[in-house]
Parts: sequence; structure tokens; C-alpha cells
Amino acid sequence: MSDKGPILAGLFVFLTLITFPVWYNLAAGTTSAGPDVKLPTDEKTCVAPRDYIKNNHMALLVEWRDQVVRDADRTFLAFDGRSHEKSLTRTCLKCHDSKQDFCDKCHDYAAVAPACWDCHIDPQLVRQGAEYARR
Repeated sequence: MSDKGPILAGLFVFLTLITFPVWYNLAAGTTSAGPDVKLPTDEKTCVAPRDYIKNNHMALLVEWRDQVVRDADRTFLAFDGRSHEKSLTRTCLKCHDSKQDFCDKCHDYAAVAPACWDCHIDPQLVRQGAEYARR
């Protein structure tokens, strides 16, 4: 008795299931491109090159947090020689002023939930609160 038929059938089913997402996306015409985020219009450069920030921003923010809290080191010398304050809200979110249009789009796409907002307040909520208080 030969088990060749069931083995080949099982292998075919396995390969079909494993590669299903690829075939599904090809048939649907979707790509694996990331989300379309709203980039700042008034600034042309970031504290670091785009590819570095895209891949390492969380490590950079954790490093900033540790240096500010443990060593009181609040100044970051950027790759281009410019000096920046080590602050999520006063440096990063000064240019990327919409958490929903920038941070949340990528984090939702990547299915991650960073702990930034456990301590930091969304600047848009602060502006909305100040606007509400003026009324």
C-alpha cells in the first residue's frame, strides 16, 4: 500500500492554507504598503533620518525617557547637528500634531499598543479642553 496520494493531498492542503493570505491579497488587489499617514508640512527634516525613525522610534523614545528621568539630560543632538529637546509632546508632537492621523494609524496597522499615552496626554485633547474652557 502506498501513502503517496494522501501525503500529496495533505501537502497540497497545507501549502494552500499557508499561502492563502498571499493569494487573497493578490486577488483583492491590495498591497502590503503601510498606512497613509499625515506628514508635517512645516518641517522638512526630523530629529533623525526617516528610515531610522520609522524602524527605531520606540527605542529612541525609551532612550530619551531614561536619559531625561535618570540623568536629567534633556538635550538631543540630532544627526544633522541640530539640537532638540528630548520630549515626545514638545518635540515629536510639535510637528506630528495629530495623534490620530499619525501615531494611531501606524500603531493600529502594526497591531501594537505603546504605553506612551499612559503618562503623556494627547495634545489635541489639551487644545480641545482649553478651547472648551474659553467658552
